[in-house]
Amino acid sequence: MARYAISWGFKPLIFMIFALVLTALAPMSQARAEIATLEEAMSLKVLGDPAAPVEMNEYASLTCSHCANFHNDVLPQIKRDYIDTGKVKLVYRDFPLDDLALAASMLARCSGNDNFFPMIGTLFKSQENWARAENPLQALNGISRMIGGMSEDDVQACLKQNDLFWFLSDGRTTAGERLGIKSTPSFVINGTMVPGALPYEDFKDIFEKALASKR
Repeated sequence: MARYAISWGFKPLIFMIFALVLTALAPMSQARAEIATLEEAMSLKVLGDPAAPVEMNEYASLTCSHCANFHNDVLPQIKRDYIDTGKVKLVYRDFPLDDLALAASMLARCSGNDNFFPMIGTLFKSQENWARAENPLQALNGISRMIGGMSEDDVQACLKQNDLFWFLSDGRTTAGERLGIKSTPSFVINGTMVPGALPYEDFKDIFEKALASKR
């Protein structure tokens, strides 16, 4: 489980710098930036049937290795047995541990609802590559283009969205202060806190008990 020990003090200015760096790296382009509206970008991200009886809230950081393990190894089993069968819905909640994770979260949300979970999945699967790349911003730009269908202009426009920046940063602060979230991944399943990336069998027991209580 990854714990955050950094101060929550970075500002939107850093993302202006990110955008300027990407501008310098990118070839000249006349493409018009078209990203998700702020309303769509800030909307609740739900995987599964919104009417599912069990709600699994996941607090995750895209640079967290334990979060990547959950998404790569455990979530596919949960999706097969519980999400795809309409028993559980996953609500993904950003809890970025650092500037790079926040930038990645912004880009995933800017890609639009249809691309959001494919972007998240790709970012976790390729985390070792982009998060530790010599130029992680350039690597993120490539993923945003390949999976999110975003141009260089789109990426730059997204990283300049101050409202989206504050939406994510304030959301993390609120989760820490009101819910006591201190590490990633953390889960709240039907109101019960479940810290840590547990094995599938543990989640299965929790889901079965939650489903039994609904009968």
